[in-house]
Amino acid sequence: MEDWVYYFLSITLCLTLSLVFSSLRECKAAGSPFLPPGPTSLTAFGPLLLLAWTSVNIESVVRVARSWYGPVFTLYLLPSFPVVFVADRAVAHRVLVQLGSAFANRPPANLATRIFSSDQHNITSAAYGPLWRTLRQNLTGRALHPSSIPRYAAARRRAASGLVDGITRQMRSGQGVVVIEGLLHEAVFHVIACMCFGQGLDDASIAAVTSLQRQFLKEVVGFQVFGSSPKVSKLLFWRRYQRMLSMRRRQEEVFIPLIRACRARRNTAGKSFEMDCYVDSLISLRIPEQGGSSRHLTDGEIVALCTELLSGPVDSTVNMLQWAMANLVTRPDIQAKLRAEINNAADGQVREEEHLPYLRAVVLESLRRHPPARFILPHAAAGENGTVLDGFTVPKEVSVNFTLGDMAMDRKVWPDPTQFRPERFLPGGEGEDLDLTGSKEIKMMPFGAGRRMCPGIDVSLLHVNLLVATMVRAFQWSEVPGEPVDFTETLELTIVMKRPLRAKVVPCHATS
Repeated sequence: MEDWVYYFLSITLCLTLSLVFSSLRECKAAGSPFLPPGPTSLTAFGPLLLLAWTSVNIESVVRVARSWYGPVFTLYLLPSFPVVFVADRAVAHRVLVQLGSAFANRPPANLATRIFSSDQHNITSAAYGPLWRTLRQNLTGRALHPSSIPRYAAARRRAASGLVDGITRQMRSGQGVVVIEGLLHEAVFHVIACMCFGQGLDDASIAAVTSLQRQFLKEVVGFQVFGSSPKVSKLLFWRRYQRMLSMRRRQEEVFIPLIRACRARRNTAGKSFEMDCYVDSLISLRIPEQGGSSRHLTDGEIVALCTELLSGPVDSTVNMLQWAMANLVTRPDIQAKLRAEINNAADGQVREEEHLPYLRAVVLESLRRHPPARFILPHAAAGENGTVLDGFTVPKEVSVNFTLGDMAMDRKVWPDPTQFRPERFLPGGEGEDLDLTGSKEIKMMPFGAGRRMCPGIDVSLLHVNLLVATMVRAFQWSEVPGEPVDFTETLELTIVMKRPLRAKVVPCHATS
């Protein structure tokens, strides 16, 4: 019943958008004199917009608002819930890089976020301050530090080999047709689970983590319905609320034994202990408390941080891989050029350290054309009195969102933006100044501040490059006869293919 209500309201949104759009021209500035301009009459439709945020495409609303109010505007998802949108790359760069510390905070967490973050004890939800800095420095300075990356090379090789074996099995049983989404999840989860819990993780534990997190990724967006009026939404969607609580309990049931195994291994090793995984770093970490004291993380807080590592990076990486392969399936010319580069490098062996410029260009163009998220994680003003943005004051705790998807399709920046053209990112291409380290202004978010914003970018690109190269080297990919690739999108935690990629594969040695 609750799902019927949810989707009925979502459909109602579509039917009322024409009325909403017609009222936009007549609206004046948003209710608060401090906020950027925006429509006031949308307050009546706020709950529908809030549902659209998690079920229907809200981008059309955002685009219309941008056309009337400019690159910075305000929408009310509820009468008391203003959201500021930044829809211009230059403004986004200024906010996220030049004014990075001024907008370094996060908006207040909703019910679902508080539950899965153990009351905001993870990096993506913690308020800007000592706790956030401690957690982030631990992640970037230990688990994701460049010196730690080689530690998991064996796990990456196993994942790549397992991916090839899985494709081969499907190819033989499916008359040459494969569906790679599940295989990609298994490969990426294998690596990230080892990074999280240690390389001694057995296959059964990896399978349990993978299954649980895949279910979480599919349902977590629906849990955002509890973002407003929790007392009311828990009654309207009580089954979903129970599923959310059950999901959190299940995470603890699966993760805590693995955390305790890491702790036992540490105690047994004594002074000879060497950090092997993210959990090892969290066990020894002390987080600041009020009054200048500090304490160790609880098991529940470590579960929240593990969930964070196993969610966004895994889902984004898997979807980057699937979108990249979908484009290669439909563009055999690009696929052949990429395979030639791979085969000409180091006797055709796929090595992590290999410099393959066309592979890099293919991956970056796929990321531009199909960014994993249409909006990056929201920011908020760090100052008690808010922060000035383009002449407007953005109060503290007001959510500031950035329209990543539209920036990646800006015709003023990217000629023919709907076309998949990796040459953009080769020397002389329009994307040649894209710098993922943050040393230059760049054209596309979310990497506007490089590693400062996205500390896992190096690891994600390493995994994507390795697995794309592995699949292209081992197999020739083409569309299934009579089944053109469907590029329709749908929203889970990230933007995914509505219909997972089905492709015809042939071992490359069979075509040579």
